[in-house]
Amino acid sequence: MQSVLIIGGTRESVAVIETLLSTKAAKIVAVIDSDPHAPGIRFAERKGIPTASKWKPFAKTHVDIVVNALDDRILSDLRAQMPDTAVIIPCSMVHIITNLMAEKEKLINQLKAQSAQQSMILTLTHDGMVAIDRNGIVTLFNPSAEKLMGIKAKDVIGKKVEDVIPSTKLPRVIETGKPEINQQQELENGKKIVTTRLPMFDHNGQLCGAFAVFKDISDLEELAREITNLQSIQTMLNAIIQSAEEAISVVDENGLGILINPAYTRLTGLTEKDVIGKPATIDIYEGESMHMQVLKTRKPVRGARLKVGQAKRDVIVNVAPVIVDGELKGSVGVIQDMSEITALTNELNRARQIIRTLEAKYSFDDIIGESEEIQLVKEQAKLAASTPISILLRGESGTGKELFAHAIHNASGRKYNKFVRVNCAAISESLLESEMFGYEEGAFSGAKKGGKRGYFEEAQGGSIFLDEIGELSPHMQAKLLRVLQEKEIVRVGGTKPIPVDVRVITATNVNLEKRIAAGTFREDLYYRLNRMPIFIPPLRQRKEDIPALAHHLLRKINHDFGRNVGEIAPEAMAMLMAYDWPGNVRELENVLGRAVIFMAIQETVIRAEHIPPLVTKENPSLAYAEVDEERSENLADIMDAYEKEIIAKTLSRYQFNKTKTAKALGISVRNLYYKMAKYHLETIDMQNTAYTQKISRSSSHH
Repeated sequence: MQSVLIIGGTRESVAVIETLLSTKAAKIVAVIDSDPHAPGIRFAERKGIPTASKWKPFAKTHVDIVVNALDDRILSDLRAQMPDTAVIIPCSMVHIITNLMAEKEKLINQLKAQSAQQSMILTLTHDGMVAIDRNGIVTLFNPSAEKLMGIKAKDVIGKKVEDVIPSTKLPRVIETGKPEINQQQELENGKKIVTTRLPMFDHNGQLCGAFAVFKDISDLEELAREITNLQSIQTMLNAIIQSAEEAISVVDENGLGILINPAYTRLTGLTEKDVIGKPATIDIYEGESMHMQVLKTRKPVRGARLKVGQAKRDVIVNVAPVIVDGELKGSVGVIQDMSEITALTNELNRARQIIRTLEAKYSFDDIIGESEEIQLVKEQAKLAASTPISILLRGESGTGKELFAHAIHNASGRKYNKFVRVNCAAISESLLESEMFGYEEGAFSGAKKGGKRGYFEEAQGGSIFLDEIGELSPHMQAKLLRVLQEKEIVRVGGTKPIPVDVRVITATNVNLEKRIAAGTFREDLYYRLNRMPIFIPPLRQRKEDIPALAHHLLRKINHDFGRNVGEIAPEAMAMLMAYDWPGNVRELENVLGRAVIFMAIQETVIRAEHIPPLVTKENPSLAYAEVDEERSENLADIMDAYEKEIIAKTLSRYQFNKTKTAKALGISVRNLYYKMAKYHLETIDMQNTAYTQKISRSSSHH
């Protein structure tokens, strides 16, 4: 056992102490440093190792190795005063060794973090591994081998391999001294494996054992760093590399290729003839060779982006130096193809685009109703679909304007192209222009590289549906007018006009004529959009369609809620027919949905008691205030009556939710409570609450 004297209590000395303590081949005589609080001194004291402040008293003692972890300026003194037989390791070498050890830990952690990307070859050893000495005694049995064979390492190591693994062929490799590559084998537990068996030789070329690897891939970088005899494992390393799915290339210390695997050839198109013995730059199409950089700096490179091979494949390269006995022997690189990741990213972007700009999914068959009013509108829409002119859909909220827009697109000659939907009120003014017309690279802070196409470009050859067109600002109205007149757009930050062939369908529930009179909507844009106006009637004007609509919506609600409500009782249908439906079809769906929710799970028929309170003229307790100009003699009374009516209707529309009602009316919740008290509307709220409680009790009873 050799004696070691460590001079310097630096952090590097801590690493040296830990390494020496892990082996029985050396004994630490003492750790020297003038600072009693130095990390190395404290660590040595915890480990029971002698410490001192000066090294000269140890100059006359027997010391085999002196590790200078302090300063190379004392090298001359050390050489002069230490015995000639003592080996003195300079501080610079200690620094290099400890840095390599620290770099090793960093690389291992980095490789473990990348296991999600197909567990790169240098990450973790997933293959089972078994090693025996020349006498057939098991010396290695890793966790993967334990898992595959169902045997614990403690029950295997130190025993004859035939006794613990009867099906093994490793003794045959000891006998022949020849490797057996990619051999099929069935284990005792019935599992089939593909194994590579290799002989192991010592420094003198004498057979010292055999090694088998199966299923998993060993960590190449760890092998390259930790295995001290590169010659004895060359064949085994080659077998591992050949079976790897990642592209691997290895160069010698001069940067000449010495090894590639089939995955490398598939990726770059270069064969062994093109690479072996050639400079490391042979495969680089764009970028610098990371092999040459690693050979120059002796430091690993991770995540370098390059283009390689004749196909100019975009790859990520991780390269590490191969160091044996402290000498640089070359470097090994793992090349990850980015084309699949890029394709998946593009596919994801395409999916997002499809989600945002879904193709039109409704046709005229999906528009329910046999009334004369709705049939007339459908005929108008079908006629409009066959023409190229712009269409303006008008009607109250909830009448189905977007449904008509889908149907018009699907009935037109553009149905095989895109249908892009844009809610003009849902996008902020600052973003709407760039979203509608796109932008050029550098148009504003945060603009994507290469720019971005807008909605009009995405809808090329198809239709674009602009909902709530009345909410456009004057600036955007002018931009839209130019598109309609010139059939071209100009991206934000650009100057080049881009021609567009897009059918424009617009919709609004506001009175555009009043907005023109008020100066908030351009008259010239109005005439451009209003070439083919289609007025969609409210539900109160086509009440004969309510039964068909109700049953259609009920089927949809059953599907959404997982229910089986199939009928609506006559008295319940009479209630639906008597109501004026200010929220139109959307409100009808809402009422039916609430009715189904309140029903017991076994009930299949909607009855009158399931219907939430509906404000009708026949229900005086819930009737809205009517404005009677003949009886009201002053403006204040008329305004109060009208305000009461509006508040009552809005309360009903939002199911007496005070917060939503106040927000819709543009007043505070406190102000709403005041007005409800002023107009005696609390009774409506109380009746609605009583109804809800009644239904809840009924449901719990069932």
